[in-house]
Amino acid sequence: MYKVVVPGDFISEETNRAGESTYVEEGKVYATRYGIVDEREEIKVVALSGKYVPVEGDVVIGRIAEISFPYWIVDIASPYDARLHVSEFAGASDKKIEFGYMNSYLDLGDLIMAKVMNVNVLMRIELALKEDFKIGSRGRLIEISHTKVPRVIGRSGSMIRMLKEKCKCFIFIAKNGRIWIEGRADDMDLASEVILKIVSEAHTSGLTDRIADFLDSFGKGKSQGKIG
Repeated sequence: MYKVVVPGDFISEETNRAGESTYVEEGKVYATRYGIVDEREEIKVVALSGKYVPVEGDVVIGRIAEISFPYWIVDIASPYDARLHVSEFAGASDKKIEFGYMNSYLDLGDLIMAKVMNVNVLMRIELALKEDFKIGSRGRLIEISHTKVPRVIGRSGSMIRMLKEKCKCFIFIAKNGRIWIEGRADDMDLASEVILKIVSEAHTSGLTDRIADFLDSFGKGKSQGKIG
């Protein structure tokens, strides 16, 4: 029987198992989002639906939406924009970024990998850049529901490891449902198609085996046809 919770609902007293979308207060674990409780390993809350709501520590793919000194305003596929302060910009550690020059570092439309550093009660979201932060133009961005991210990753990372190996692509899956793929054009086509199939059939059983069978057959010859 699934247990549905809303933010603030009590979940457990096993504070040592508190995980994603939970918080601990006075020796008890509570939910931070609306969703279903998953207690198989750590205790976490899996969102049922809706837009991505960031949690401190999430790694996201963002798109620069606005430049408003001293911040870049970043679209993170959420109802709430995030802010990246010039002081967090790795390339500016040895010099100050002046007003009017921010777009020479990050311009409108640029894609970045960033970490959610803070989310306050007013949903003011602060970001910090990851080490290899700027995403180039040689790959492909696809977007899925953030609720499907765990299925694409698979248990203990089994699905994403298989995709990387069989599709021969670099694949980065962010918490906000954005996925960056980089490789040869036909390999990226295959990876994109398989990821979208995983998303559409995430609720079905035996999906990992079906994906493995397809990828194996694809490797033996494209005459097998596309996924149906």
